[in-house]
Amino acid sequence: MTVYHFVGIKGSGMSALAQILHDMGYEVQGSDYEKYFFTQKGLEQSGIKILPFQRENIKPGLTVIAGNAFPDTHEEIEEAVKVGVPVIRYHKFLGEFMQKFTSVAVTGAHGKTSTTGLLAHAISGSKPTSYLIGDGTGHGEKDAEYFVFEACEYRRHFLSYYPDYAIMTNIDFDHPDYFANIDDVFSAFQEMAMHVKKGIIAYGDDEQLQKIQAKVPVLFYGFAEENDFQARNIEKNSAGTKFDVFVRNNYFATFEIPTFGDHNVLNALSVIALCHYEQISTEKTQEYLKTFKGVKRRFTEKQVGTQVIVDDYAHHPTEIKATIDSARQKYPNREIVVVFQPHTFTRTQTFLTEFAQSLSEADHVFLCEIFGSAREVHGKLTVNDLKDKIQGAQILLEEDTSPLLELKDSVILFMGAGDIQKYQRAYEQLLEKQ
Repeated sequence: MTVYHFVGIKGSGMSALAQILHDMGYEVQGSDYEKYFFTQKGLEQSGIKILPFQRENIKPGLTVIAGNAFPDTHEEIEEAVKVGVPVIRYHKFLGEFMQKFTSVAVTGAHGKTSTTGLLAHAISGSKPTSYLIGDGTGHGEKDAEYFVFEACEYRRHFLSYYPDYAIMTNIDFDHPDYFANIDDVFSAFQEMAMHVKKGIIAYGDDEQLQKIQAKVPVLFYGFAEENDFQARNIEKNSAGTKFDVFVRNNYFATFEIPTFGDHNVLNALSVIALCHYEQISTEKTQEYLKTFKGVKRRFTEKQVGTQVIVDDYAHHPTEIKATIDSARQKYPNREIVVVFQPHTFTRTQTFLTEFAQSLSEADHVFLCEIFGSAREVHGKLTVNDLKDKIQGAQILLEEDTSPLLELKDSVILFMGAGDIQKYQRAYEQLLEKQ
């Protein structure tokens, strides 16, 4: 039996896929940079071998699954080609793998990871389900009927997939290093829609998604009455959110979720729509939505002293606003502090004004140096260009996080898609010394 060798096993999708194959009884190993990534925890818990990158890792008998972040010139990929070991790209492998199940792709500019996690949790209550979540979580069931997975639009990778269903959470302009504009993003989603085999669940209050054409039924969800699935009578409190669901203007059922903000109501609504379409028990869906614990790096919180510290992946203005809204719902009487690390120079440049507007909704704003991606290590822009647009904003250094000590009883949101966690770790270490 072949051994699957993952080049770049700590990548969020790669580590999740490695865990799925391992759970299903396949032999799995992989290689990556030696730097610690939060995604490796699950690999270590499963006992999956992680090697440092080196040509010598490649031996006959392997099948190489190559991460999309690594070019064909990577030493291990070159070696595999040289010795005749099969090499398959992550998204191509996933596209073939999912054909064995009733597959549900969750895609959209925002909300993919949380919705994938929620859907996997909800369906698992009724049917054996394997799932791949973009926070690095993967689970394989040997007799799985369903496969729920996160499908990323970046570089049109999701066009390798032909799922039974797709949930489309929204279309927004992001990844400006690849997409030219919103029309370019729409064209990718439109092409993806034509790949779907049974049905699409789309956020109907999104003017871009309203234009989607497909060969299968498109069911819309949202807050407006025109939607097939509509959330009404929303009650928010510091324990979560309760709402009624109407299907084509007829009352269907009432649901409760332990999460905050309108975006989480919408995520839940898409899951409810899919479960309804697949005739999964309404009672089970209600029960499992109530017990969802969330996904990694999405409003992950802990109490430290008098402060609540939150780790969140938000790295686009829309996501930042949603995270601040969630914090205000859960902690209405506390000051909200944001520590934000911009992710990529191109994104920061493109959305400079929008970042300033969304960050300004917090009570205090601290900015960290811009995190360049593997594709662009530096740019002309600096974090001061963003700071100048936000009244009262300050720069925070990893070696001196002491300004945060002054903000007693506050909620501190550490947000970003780079290595923002090093700032959080530095601050927590400082707190231990107090």
